[in-house]
Amino acid sequence: MDRRKFISLGAASSALLVSPYVQHTNTATQKRYQKGKSPWPICLDTATIRPASLRDKITIAAKAGYDAIEPWDSELEKFEAEGGNLKDLGKEIRDLGLFVPSVIGLWNALPPTQALFDESLKDTRRRMRMAADIGSQHIQTIPNTVGDHYEQQWVANRYRDLIELAKNDYNLEAALVFVKYFPLKTLGQAMAVAIDANHPGALVIPDTYHMHISEGGFEGLSLISGKSIAIFQFSDAPATPTIEKLEDSHRVYPGDGILPLTTVLQDLKAIGFEKCISLELYNPEYWKQDLQQVAETGLRKTLAVISEAGV
Repeated sequence: MDRRKFISLGAASSALLVSPYVQHTNTATQKRYQKGKSPWPICLDTATIRPASLRDKITIAAKAGYDAIEPWDSELEKFEAEGGNLKDLGKEIRDLGLFVPSVIGLWNALPPTQALFDESLKDTRRRMRMAADIGSQHIQTIPNTVGDHYEQQWVANRYRDLIELAKNDYNLEAALVFVKYFPLKTLGQAMAVAIDANHPGALVIPDTYHMHISEGGFEGLSLISGKSIAIFQFSDAPATPTIEKLEDSHRVYPGDGILPLTTVLQDLKAIGFEKCISLELYNPEYWKQDLQQVAETGLRKTLAVISEAGV
């Protein structure tokens, strides 16, 4: 008997021990999104439709029917440089029925020495302030400068400093990402840093694509709590090229590739994850197409995978 069948049978047996009233109450109180089609709000990472302006991306996301939008710090910086007010833009986003679960991100925020960390805080604060102004809930902490032979406890301690700074000064939650192309590559490595930060606000941001190409895999997802996840980045990977040659530009729509996305979603539901699923595509072929259609196709295909998962 395989692991999933064993878990499924165990869950079914346990359900017989729970009163019908409790089961009904859990179902009745669970919030649904996308007209009941999803247990999670669906977010559009703005890189998915990169050639458009930030304001156009927001309009496209709202028209397509997303619940949320996830911008990048460079877009916020450009918007302000051109005379825009991020607090006003945040209100426009909310007026369109969207919210901002996360901003990407805190680059160079986890360097390997105290002097470099202190030096990085000016840019870190600027990025946190922009994210707060637009009304974001989280900001992504990107471990691109931890160093090839990073000291885990040092990184964890500095991540804890960023959690405190984000919360106390900007009312943000700082969440840690992992990327194959950086020294901190896998969900396991990110969770280790988050745990060693020894802070109740420590969070991670998994990404199906980097779970695949880092070869960290998907089975570990069932071992963590959904409360430890700030947002879940979602895309598929093609069968070719081979895994060691896959780049971010090879990302494809959910359901168009080979990743076990339905199983991933079932695991997310089982561990109690309740925040955003964010469609994140960097495919230059999509950027050449009608961006409204790309956004709508991405949402439709994401919902199709959610439906197939039966969550």
